[in-house]
Amino acid sequence: MADTRSWAQDFAYPESDIVGFSLGTPEVVQFALFAGAMTAALASALWLIRERGRIAHQNETLRAKLVVLNAHTSQLEALATTEGQRAVIWEDRDKKPAVIGALEATTGAPSDRAGFLAFGRWLEPGSAARIERLITDLRDEARPFVDTVETRGGAPLEVIGRTNGSSAVVRFSNLSGERAEKAQLALDHNRVVQTLETLQELLDALNAPVWLRDSQGKLTWVNQAFAKATRHETSAEVVAETSELFGSQALQKISDGRERGGAFKAAISTVVDGDRLVFDVVDARGPWGSAGLAVDKTEFDAIRRELGNTIRSHEETLDELTTAVAMFDENARLRFFNQAFQKLWGLESRFLESKPDTGMLLDTLRAEGKLPEQPEWRRWKNTVLSAYQAIEPQEHWWHLPDGQTVRVIANPHPKGGLTWVFENLTERIDLESRYKTLVRVQGESLDHLAEGVAVFGSDGKLQLSNPAFARFWGLEELTQREGVHISEIAKTCRDRSGDEEPWDHFAAVVTSFADDRGEETGRTPVGDVTLSWMVVPLPNGQTMITFVDVTASDQVERALRERNEALERTAQLRSRFVHHVSYELRTPLTNISGFTALLQSDVPGSLNAKQRDYVDHIASSSEALMVIVDDILDLATIDAGIMELDFIEVEVEPVIRDVTEAMQPRFAEHGIDLVVRVAPDTGSIFADAARLRQVIFNVLSNAADFAPERSTVTLDCERGEDGIVFKVRDGGPGIPVEALDDIFNPFQTGKIGRRRGAGLGLSLAKSFVSLHDGEIDINSSAGRGTEVVLRFPQVPPGVRVAAE
Repeated sequence: MADTRSWAQDFAYPESDIVGFSLGTPEVVQFALFAGAMTAALASALWLIRERGRIAHQNETLRAKLVVLNAHTSQLEALATTEGQRAVIWEDRDKKPAVIGALEATTGAPSDRAGFLAFGRWLEPGSAARIERLITDLRDEARPFVDTVETRGGAPLEVIGRTNGSSAVVRFSNLSGERAEKAQLALDHNRVVQTLETLQELLDALNAPVWLRDSQGKLTWVNQAFAKATRHETSAEVVAETSELFGSQALQKISDGRERGGAFKAAISTVVDGDRLVFDVVDARGPWGSAGLAVDKTEFDAIRRELGNTIRSHEETLDELTTAVAMFDENARLRFFNQAFQKLWGLESRFLESKPDTGMLLDTLRAEGKLPEQPEWRRWKNTVLSAYQAIEPQEHWWHLPDGQTVRVIANPHPKGGLTWVFENLTERIDLESRYKTLVRVQGESLDHLAEGVAVFGSDGKLQLSNPAFARFWGLEELTQREGVHISEIAKTCRDRSGDEEPWDHFAAVVTSFADDRGEETGRTPVGDVTLSWMVVPLPNGQTMITFVDVTASDQVERALRERNEALERTAQLRSRFVHHVSYELRTPLTNISGFTALLQSDVPGSLNAKQRDYVDHIASSSEALMVIVDDILDLATIDAGIMELDFIEVEVEPVIRDVTEAMQPRFAEHGIDLVVRVAPDTGSIFADAARLRQVIFNVLSNAADFAPERSTVTLDCERGEDGIVFKVRDGGPGIPVEALDDIFNPFQTGKIGRRRGAGLGLSLAKSFVSLHDGEIDINSSAGRGTEVVLRFPQVPPGVRVAAE
């Protein structure tokens, strides 16, 4: 209070001074405002002084605490570094984490902050992914954790994650001693488990049964393929029910093989879903038990067999080709060659079967002079061998020393190797040369033909013609133009001939689209000339029309037709004459023969010797005349083409016996011996029995007439290649060479025979043999006798069906 009073006294005005002034209201207000402001300023100053002192005291306190905290942090860092630890601290979600401490260099952990926080770079991928997930759960859900991870260098680390308020701390610690060993064992165990699970996933994905067994041989695990094959849903069902894929015998075989050699490998068959399948089974023994794998090779074996069959079929097909083919493997060694290849190069089979490489083959061919000479052999050879490194096929032309030209194609295989194709073009080149020559010759020949030729395309345009065509129709100028249409030619020819035919018809045929085109022929007059035309369809829709001047041939044909008609009338007249004369002769001959037989029977009365002799001559002459008349009738029937034969199966030996017995008196009359030899295998043939007798009779009669007295005539009969062969030989004077051409003509008689007949015997024999589709030959010469050879087929073609 003393101080207060003193302060008031200091600021009090003297009374005298106050009395001297008169203060108004404004002055009092201003004074009051001034006094309040001064009071507030003083109070603020006093508060600021007091707050400054308090803040200074707090700062001193905080500095002391900061010093203590820094010291404590340094101690913690030193402790973390000393113990091989490193911590990551997240104070705030939006701030970067703090990293303190250090791990041992042997762990392979980066020392820098950014590299350390990139866990995937220095931790094993599985550990890195797991730690990332655990840290996320720690920061988001405050879920603590303890885990053991592995660095990429294989070092184990213990990782502990904790939260402290809003902070999250993850500490990585080195492990040593038993803890390190325990952690390593845990990591190895996890790795083994994960590897086993991975392998099980792989084995479950396999389409081949896999199984594990314990030391007692009991199933402990199977994959899905095994379960499916045994009709189960899961592996556990198979193990629980002890379902086996193979039978007891097969399982015993597998067990025995595994016990003997530690592993079993063989093919075993079993039934799966009703189908018999063959598996390649491998079962191996291990320290804990055994494991097995079965691969279905049924389809593989079928495909391999089919592939083998296909390859053999292709090789057999290539072997039949005329083009030389040789296949070389990826080592350039010969794997296959066909016969055409061996034939082209003339190489020994032993050399080719030794599978030489391409270089050796080329050297061998060069040494034998079978390849064209090259100025630089090594360079040429390397050029040929470069085909093994080529992607596209290569082609070469070899002109061989023997004059052959070979087109060589080297076709590379996708998996290495080459197929060499040697196409011999010598004949083709020669054929092309001949073809070109032939075309030129044909062109020249066509131009010089008297026959007119024109070829039109399917579009109706003239493609080819010769001068004769243009001359016939007066088209010399028109045919010189290229691509002239048949309609223009038809108009010009119509104006020339004054008739729309045949060119309108030609135009319709050439331009039509008919599928059943055929040849057509006809004739047309052109002025004083008659042309014969023919329309011939050609390939590719082309049409050829030919024209022949038949004016002269028409006249000749008309003359020949008239002559033929005259000859036909003459033949008919002759035939009627022969039949009439034969009939007229046969009637009196029958009467003569009848009355002669009556006289010989002594019914009218007995005859003396002279009269009987005359009657016998009349009888023999009548018989000979009757034979002549019959022969003339047969000949006329054959000439008229109305002779019909009655084919049956005829035993040859009885026919020969009948004929020879009938001919025996005639041979005996002149002391001629008839020797008959019939082979045992003669058998039978299909023939007309009567005509066969007549043929043999006529030939023997001819021999009886010309054989000398007291000579021998032989008749041999034997079986030929396709029928029977008769041979009649006599020792007569023979037939002159100039007479052999006419020997079979009718009415040709010999001049030295004992009997002068009508000359129809051999002619009829030839005609009847021909009607049997046989052959007759005469081998004779003057002074050496005559041999007549008759060949009859076993079955004539005309009666083959009936005979069968």
